[in-house]
Amino acid sequence: MKDELMKMLEEREDEMIEIRRHLHEHPELSFQEEKTAAYIIDFYKGKDVEIETNVGNGHGIIVTINGTLPGKTVGLRADFDALPIHEEANVPFKSVNEGVMHACGHDAHTAYLLILADCLIQLKDQIKGTIKIIHQHAEEQPPGGAKSIVDSGKLDDLEAIFGIHILPLASSGTVGYHSGYSFNGRTYFKLKVQGLGGHGSSPHKANDAIVAGAYFVTAVQTVVSRRVDPMNSGVVTIGSFDGKGSFNVIKDNIEIEGDIRYSNDATQNVIDKEVHRIVKGMEEMFGVTGELTYTPDYPPLYNDPELTTFVADALKEVKDNDIKKVKEFPKMAPSDDFAYYLEKIPGSYFFIGCTPKGVDEPYFNHHPKFDIDEDAILVAAKSVGQVVVSYLDRE
Repeated sequence: MKDELMKMLEEREDEMIEIRRHLHEHPELSFQEEKTAAYIIDFYKGKDVEIETNVGNGHGIIVTINGTLPGKTVGLRADFDALPIHEEANVPFKSVNEGVMHACGHDAHTAYLLILADCLIQLKDQIKGTIKIIHQHAEEQPPGGAKSIVDSGKLDDLEAIFGIHILPLASSGTVGYHSGYSFNGRTYFKLKVQGLGGHGSSPHKANDAIVAGAYFVTAVQTVVSRRVDPMNSGVVTIGSFDGKGSFNVIKDNIEIEGDIRYSNDATQNVIDKEVHRIVKGMEEMFGVTGELTYTPDYPPLYNDPELTTFVADALKEVKDNDIKKVKEFPKMAPSDDFAYYLEKIPGSYFFIGCTPKGVDEPYFNHHPKFDIDEDAILVAAKSVGQVVVSYLDRE
């Protein structure tokens, strides 16, 4: 079956690329992917599958392929939302939606999974078990789509789940894996500091919100340097300090927004505790009040060690001209809401190299000039196909 599946995928590579280019040209933002979802649903019409739409808090789609033979139930996920970025990549299928771009590769994710799913549907008489194809909306914008799909209960029967992300960390043909904590978790925060405004000549009659906020910005940097275990990673970024006023007026209130990243749950708990403690200290020190909005978006992504080893071993055994190298990738700083699936379902999220040919320093995901080597789409389809069939075949 594997050989038959690989041949089918090779024969449909041009179709994968065509789908990717169509989606790239017509990107839609998180929670607004109405036309993209309709395109996906239309692809499955008339096929021997069960289709569930509007799953979760948006345009989520679950397509169930019931194999003829008894066996396990496994999930495959691809995301399909785009980003609020004006495209600068020099491609003939450039985005026609101003200010919206597939700058992260979700167009390629969807293209490979559509064709892989269709091939698996045609081979369902040889499939042991059940495969649930998860086309997920809104990965890019918290609260994301993954958690709501998990909470829907429609994946409660899964015994494993797999997904991939294309990354320009290696050339096409390279598949990367990482066991355990692999992507960082992320928290958004906003701090509103309310002081007492006054005249610039009389600071003793006011409580300066800017000075209090500046203290917070400085103090919060000590959380990572002095409270987080040096063997773990954490980042606190102040992305916005809104304190504009008049040069001779002591500011009454300001707002600060930021982004926090952490490599594991223990580090998340430390940073959470320390940020709240610094806010309380700021209030006491400067006689102001701090209204803190602290919202964990996505948890750290934890790849099940046993299944990640299974993925690596299964792909290393493959003799395929397109899957050329299987190697361990380092733990990485980005976040992905695939982490929500992995909190509940054992699985592995692995990586497909997509550096464009002849490029030494590629633009990374989320850059307005981000582009991929489209050979990576077939590599993704073959890799996930090998993994899912191997998983269902193993005793």
